Amino acid sequence: MNEKEVRERAFAMPLTSPAYPPGPYRFVNREFFIVAYRTDPERLKAVIPAPLEFTEPIVKYEFIRMPDSTGFGDYTESGQVIPVSFRGEKGGYVHAMYLDCDPPIAGGRELWGFPKKLASPVLKVEKDTLGGALRFGSVPVAVATMGYKHRALDIAKARESVEAPGYLLKIIPHVDGTPRICELVRYRCGDVTVHGAWTGPAALELFHHALAPVADLPVLEVLSGTHILCDLTLNLGTVVHDYLVK
Repeated sequence: MNEKEVRERAFAMPLTSPAYPPGPYRFVNREFFIVAYRTDPERLKAVIPAPLEFTEPIVKYEFIRMPDSTGFGDYTESGQVIPVSFRGEKGGYVHAMYLDCDPPIAGGRELWGFPKKLASPVLKVEKDTLGGALRFGSVPVAVATMGYKHRALDIAKARESVEAPGYLLKIIPHVDGTPRICELVRYRCGDVTVHGAWTGPAALELFHHALAPVADLPVLEVLSGTHILCDLTLNLGTVVHDYLVK
């Protein structure tokens, strides 16, 4: 294999058996369960990286079920998204993500900079309740519940929320341990078809864990529960700020 062949094939690791195929990536019947809650504003400000700006003391705790995704397969993830502003544009900063499948962990971290770690999230319906649970190893980290499809939500507003820009802090170290890439990345979901959106009474409990510190942004008040079922394309990202350029 010559150097030109290496460059042509080098889109992911390992070179001879990449962990994921080239994107973009299509998701069918992707299911969101989102509990918005009020938290401590000072703790929230401490984890939002500039030049992103704090907007309100709210966190969106998410469980996402992905039964059919191009190249990534069938998996579930869970984590926290923080509403932010970037140069006047509102969006969501992805603060933490935990999921149960290797290709989307590798692809998410390497391509966009999603803060993904291996864990065991579950999203399912039990009788009249939509429930989400996250375990890190055998230890419970988050539990959320919502009344199943109590009230329909406006489809256009649900689609707008899915299409809103997301922001990520992408960090890839050099071989000496210093940062080689340290960038703020913006991404968007496109070709969104919302099959349904609902709300209902919701509850959320977070538990302290040294390596999955979701409870560091404590639940002071649950504001809403949202359940969305849709198809979408996860587009590739754009670098909007380079922390290594002075």
